[in-house]
Amino acid sequence: MKMDKKQIIKDWFQRVWIDMDLDAVDEYFEPDTEAEGLLPDFGIGPNDFKVFVPMCRALLESLEVHVDKVLEEGNWVSAITSMRAVNPTTGQPFAAHGQLFCRFKEDKIVEAYNAFDYLSFFTQLGYLPPQSLELGLTGQKIA
Repeated sequence: MKMDKKQIIKDWFQRVWIDMDLDAVDEYFEPDTEAEGLLPDFGIGPNDFKVFVPMCRALLESLEVHVDKVLEEGNWVSAITSMRAVNPTTGQPFAAHGQLFCRFKEDKIVEAYNAFDYLSFFTQLGYLPPQSLELGLTGQKIA
């Protein structure tokens, strides 16, 4: 029985990103699938996710991920997501947004394209100066 694709995406974020069930990665991705857009010029396959997720999660506390909007067209699904977490250094809550565009073959993802607001994410964590976007838009170097 085929699962609802929106539910599969929600379950992916819950099990892998929130519950840190890294073995579950293989339940959602075909072995040769690479998610693009999370790192520049580098596709992230199932084994890479098992390293990438803990690296990201080490920067966060109390992570929540919401699948805000989903559009399904045949085997393709597009989702707008939002995350809320706590900066472990400051204890301050913060939020960031992302988008996911993926193709399914039955209940597994076989293509994935991501866009995530890393600028806001790293600014709120304190790794980039405040107003980094505004500085960049004026032509100033952020460093």
